[in-house]
Amino acid sequence: QVQLVESGGGLVQPGGSLRLSCLASGSIFRINAMGWYRQAPGKQRELVAAINYGGTTNYADSVEERFTISRDNAKNTVYLQMNSLKPEDTAVYRCNAEGRLSWGDNFSSWGQGTQVTVSS
Repeated sequence: QVQLVESGGGLVQPGGSLRLSCLASGSIFRINAMGWYRQAPGKQRELVAAINYGGTTNYADSVEERFTISRDNAKNTVYLQMNSLKPEDTAVYRCNAEGRLSWGDNFSSWGQGTQVTVSS
């Protein structure tokens, strides 16, 4: 199996910035796609941003001009730079990675999540 560990969450004032990191480890041959999801209390989980191996990105409309997703393939790490944060960005952010294991099977794994709170 593949383990994902997120870091970088915390409390920030409106208009501030945070950078989330997600490190994948395990019997990984290749990670094809990585993404960040978020879920606030009482709301459904939503895709925030995703990036494939070649660097193609997708963003939720609400964050596209404020957030930037990037990855370091050599480190099996994905980042989410969050600028101009708003209170409505408050949520638990979880990382997902999908790809191929060393012996050829596909995988899809999730991290436990990191809390982002935007409040004055």
